[in-house]
Amino acid sequence: MQRNYQRSIKCAGILLAIVSLAACGGLPKGAEHTASTAMKGNKGTSLAVVVRPRVAAHPGQSGLHSLADAHDAIAARLVLADAAQRSLDVQYFIWNKDLVGKVLLERLLRAADRGVRVRLLLDDLGTMPSDAVLLAIDSHPNIEVRMFNPATLRSPRLLGIVADIGRLNKRMHNKSFTVDGQVSIVGGRNIGDEYFGANEAMNYADLDVAVIGPVVKEVSDQFDLYWNHPASIPIATLSRQNTTPEEFAAKRAALVAHRETAGQSEYAESVRDSEFARQLRSRNISFSWGRATIVNDQPDKVLTSAAKTETHLAPQLGQVVDKTKRELFLVSPYFIPGKQGVELLAKVRQRGARVVVITNSLASTDGVPVHSKYKLYRKALLQAGVELYELKPTTGALHERRSGGLRGPTGSGSAGLHAKTFAFDRRICFVGSYNLDPRSSKLNTEMGVLFDCPGFAKRLPEKTGRDIDRNAYRVELVGNRLEWVTREGNKQVRFNSEPEAGLVKRIQVTVLSWLPIEGLL
Repeated sequence: MQRNYQRSIKCAGILLAIVSLAACGGLPKGAEHTASTAMKGNKGTSLAVVVRPRVAAHPGQSGLHSLADAHDAIAARLVLADAAQRSLDVQYFIWNKDLVGKVLLERLLRAADRGVRVRLLLDDLGTMPSDAVLLAIDSHPNIEVRMFNPATLRSPRLLGIVADIGRLNKRMHNKSFTVDGQVSIVGGRNIGDEYFGANEAMNYADLDVAVIGPVVKEVSDQFDLYWNHPASIPIATLSRQNTTPEEFAAKRAALVAHRETAGQSEYAESVRDSEFARQLRSRNISFSWGRATIVNDQPDKVLTSAAKTETHLAPQLGQVVDKTKRELFLVSPYFIPGKQGVELLAKVRQRGARVVVITNSLASTDGVPVHSKYKLYRKALLQAGVELYELKPTTGALHERRSGGLRGPTGSGSAGLHAKTFAFDRRICFVGSYNLDPRSSKLNTEMGVLFDCPGFAKRLPEKTGRDIDRNAYRVELVGNRLEWVTREGNKQVRFNSEPEAGLVKRIQVTVLSWLPIEGLL
């Protein structure tokens, strides 16, 4: 009897704790939220002096410069941060506390020292630096840090996430970096070593673009929309802690020491010798010109039902797909088309258009749960006439030195695909954060640039397709079974099971395929 009584008391205690945690659900109440917008009057900045004449020569058009190479991509961000004179608006899903993450944080601090206003908007669950580090950064008078859709209970944070999982499962996946209202970088990269060829174990083939011209204002408008949304909460309001001058000085000194050490590394030398850095030194950075527009989810998406598609980016891309007549070329590292997606691609094929999909193989993916659901649609896609390619897990995959194609990872170790880019009839190109999966479609917020420029749009299928038979496996349907076909040397090689994938991954993907989790991926 006593044991049953103790068990009842324990269950009541657990129930009370769950009820108490549930009370912590929802966005923090009473958060101070001062509105601000992108700075105007930037015509006199150094960047404006360089950019504006080039833009004036192409009325109504925007310029795009491809940042397919990982070293080019980090060099561009560092150079632009150093060039900033008035404002830096920075928005990311993931910001790691590694070499790249710390170096960029220190660059933002240096810009703020020069009087540059820095607005740093980070997704709360994707950010690795602790609240203490972010508070120290935020304590600089020229920097404000806000967290998007944050957990209300900061410690223990995991309990706060569990208590409000319905809301916190929806994340801000947007990525943008805008300097003085003159230049923006948008694309697929988060801030972390593996996105910039600096990770010894795993690096990604990814793609960003640097943009100038009218589209930069659209990036700024998108940033302001998120920055001023009720879901963007100042870190100082969330943590309610004060950073002393001594604590700020200590964290600043640690970042400076890290920067000085990193600056002497082989990686830093390769960044200084990158193609973008060489073009910058010779003042010969090339741009492709055309009509460009930013497409994005509304920030309300994280607070409303997934059925309310009026806040969603997907229908905007769907309109472009509907107008595609000759070729639809899709690169998505995480690909779960679902029944509706298969039907959509089948309709494109029925119109006589070629449909190509490039995604990760089981061997290259870091998203085994996603692959477990993607694999369920492979036969239906192939039966519809879709050409399906899966990237090899090698650092040479998608290696392309010239601009426009996907550039493979430059670090050591294995490789994975992370670029999200689509080409429509080799005339319009999308580069952004949007994956072709349920999470991007219904849960996370996303953004990207649609660029109407045949010269730029055709590079993706032309240059990526040039060596795709060596860099990826083409999936074919032979009878009722799948085969993976590639070229090794001068020979064609066929596999009758997922190539290069270990036993553990095979077991994981099989078990996960049985679970009803597709809507969460």
